[in-house]
Amino acid sequence: MHPIDRILRASIFLAALFASAALWWPAPAHAARIKEVASVQGVRMNQLVGYGLVVGLDGTGDSTTSAPFAQQSLLALLQQMGVTVPAGTNMQLKNLATVMVTAQLPAFAQPGQSIDVTVSSLANAKSLRGGMLISTPLKGADGQIYAMAQGNLVIAGAGASAAGSKVQINHLSAGRIPDGATVERSVATPMADGDSIQLDLNSSDYATAREVVRAINAKMGSGTADALDGRVVRVRMPPTADARVAFMAEIENLDIRQQAPSAKIVINARTGSIVMNQAVTLASCAVAHGNLSVTISTTPSVSQPGPFAKGDTKVIERADITITQQAGALVQMAPGAKLADVVKALNLLGATPQDLLAILQAMKSAGALMAELEVI
Repeated sequence: MHPIDRILRASIFLAALFASAALWWPAPAHAARIKEVASVQGVRMNQLVGYGLVVGLDGTGDSTTSAPFAQQSLLALLQQMGVTVPAGTNMQLKNLATVMVTAQLPAFAQPGQSIDVTVSSLANAKSLRGGMLISTPLKGADGQIYAMAQGNLVIAGAGASAAGSKVQINHLSAGRIPDGATVERSVATPMADGDSIQLDLNSSDYATAREVVRAINAKMGSGTADALDGRVVRVRMPPTADARVAFMAEIENLDIRQQAPSAKIVINARTGSIVMNQAVTLASCAVAHGNLSVTISTTPSVSQPGPFAKGDTKVIERADITITQQAGALVQMAPGAKLADVVKALNLLGATPQDLLAILQAMKSAGALMAELEVI
């Protein structure tokens, strides 16, 4: 055999071997980083809120009669600027709107930095388009001022009305001001306090807490981290601030083996939505499902009094009620160890999402559904 033929045959054999290996060789387990499953206690967003005024509107502001506090707010603002308005003055404030201003103060934000703010109409303003927010203090939960907001609003919408007709695109009574607030006070974080920090897992799971401890100790040395419970992991930190930043940069990017989630089904009773994860399993059971419909029809009839009777002619409604129950066959549902099997079994019932709410709860009570039900 020619050497080139031998090389080609060997190449084809190796390609076939690798292709077949891809079918039976197990895929690597999905790995998650520590920053994706845990957060540092105390290092978080802080909610800010403030009450302000938007001016410069094109006649689309608050109505003075429906929102009397708009006039009171303007009078208080003018008094601070040394302007006194005579008592009893009828103020038409069509170009002014009262608003609530909200923002999120990120962790480690320092005075002088800018953050985005959201401005929402508080009364009955038709539109905030083209308005400007007057300087508004933003306060935290402790009542202290942490930022000052001011600027022109960006409204992602448009609208027009004429002769009783109205067309509107998107929402006109709320908008944003990019970099519209300046931070005036920072929030202390626990990064520099004590000799350790606390990692809080996003969900309580002992296996995940164990994996986080294992990954940190394998990288930084035994005894660096220890789990306090299924959600909290304590990590010992270096003494200096610079070393702590480098330490956190190392451990937050460590990979951990993602643990299989517990079987859970989330049911939204208002919308009928049902979501289940891949760990849901089903035992063998039998389910009978039938629909019950009630029909009420109303027929008006006239009640006529007799001759020479002192009575009035009246219209009386007669109601006919009909109850119809459809036959529901007993369906045997085979056990399913995979999510696809569970979905196929539920589809055999032919039930609507609203009916499945009751069926899943009954299957859970009968012990045929191995999953936790959460109704939101």
